[in-house]
Amino acid sequence: MRASLRALFAEAVRAVSPIVAMPLVLPSAPHGRTVVIAVGKAAAEMMRVVQARSRGAAVEGLVVTRHGHLPLTGANWPNVEVIEAGHPYPDDNSVRAARRALKLAATLEAGDRLLVLLSGGGSALLAAPVPGLSLADKQAVTRALLQSGATIEEINRVRKHLSLVKGGRLAVAAGHAAVTTWIISDIPGDDPSFVSSGPTVADTSNLETAREIIARYGIEVAPAIHTALADPANETPDPDSLGLAGAETVVIARAADSLNAAGKMAQALDYQVTSLGDRLQAEARHLGASHAALSRRLAKDGIRRAILSGGETTVTVVNKAGRGGRNLEYLLGLAIALDGAPGISAIACDTDGIDGTEDAAGAIVTSDTLTRAAALGLDPAAHLAQNNAYLFFEALGDLVVTGPTLTNVNDFRAILIDAEA
Repeated sequence: MRASLRALFAEAVRAVSPIVAMPLVLPSAPHGRTVVIAVGKAAAEMMRVVQARSRGAAVEGLVVTRHGHLPLTGANWPNVEVIEAGHPYPDDNSVRAARRALKLAATLEAGDRLLVLLSGGGSALLAAPVPGLSLADKQAVTRALLQSGATIEEINRVRKHLSLVKGGRLAVAAGHAAVTTWIISDIPGDDPSFVSSGPTVADTSNLETAREIIARYGIEVAPAIHTALADPANETPDPDSLGLAGAETVVIARAADSLNAAGKMAQALDYQVTSLGDRLQAEARHLGASHAALSRRLAKDGIRRAILSGGETTVTVVNKAGRGGRNLEYLLGLAIALDGAPGISAIACDTDGIDGTEDAAGAIVTSDTLTRAAALGLDPAAHLAQNNAYLFFEALGDLVVTGPTLTNVNDFRAILIDAEA
């Protein structure tokens, strides 16, 4: 079952890789230059595919990706600058990358084209604080938002109003040039305005929305953040703004594609597939417990089943020194609720290969997980309470470590039922 679970995850990742998902024909400029800006965890691989499909034409542009998320073959292309920046928290390179992207877009004229290749992670990788904010302010508010239990949509609504590049501002910088954006979506529901905080997509929220989110989660922020969120100058551009009006945006890969591919493989392995959808959002440990209850009910009919789901759970951090991740917390909540139910195993991994800030994509749970933990003196409930799920699965040797996959459509979860529980 471990091999089957790993195979399902590998197929889910393959189905949304840039080489599979990206169009075969690249859009050309109406009359002049085409500039390609790739941002996100899949940025370098997306640029590699562009280079391969450019039919020998020179490609000019910029790649901004997370530290360590470059192809094994390297990322050395003439006329393309490559910047590795911080994630999940922006760093100095994130600021440099945002300024470079804005400057490059501003060189375009009527008849030129800006092709933007977006994937998850760009919100941290491109950081251009609005006047009055420092990088430290952006880092602090990002950390507070990520630890608050807020959804990714809520987090990005706030980020858009603290940035000079997000919320459509990169498209506005391109002026009269044609703007095309291809997106590998890591957002439940696949709203393109939230992927990497939508640098080329019109925003549907406003400053009041951002202030309400800060208040709703009781997030303590610096006075400069309050000032920025009260300044009308930081409202996101109108959808009819130059650059945004007429911009073309296409989602080329999404979590649903991963689930569909994994579902076909599960059927080939003689499992009856139950898909819970790709938009699940809840506290990770609670969703794990809920899925455990569902699995135990379904196991009673004796049918071999594969329960698949995607989306992005949340984690409320109580131990800031804890080592975990949302997929690991989901699995630990699942394991505790399963309580050793026979014939049920599961995998939960982030499709980018990195769950949270650790080096694992996720982990695997089997029917003997709690028994093996007890033999090692591990208390699963204590590890979960202290946000230390990584340490729990590391001790068991059950982490799934893939390294960066160079794509990202968010979480993939599979539960296999092979006997009556």
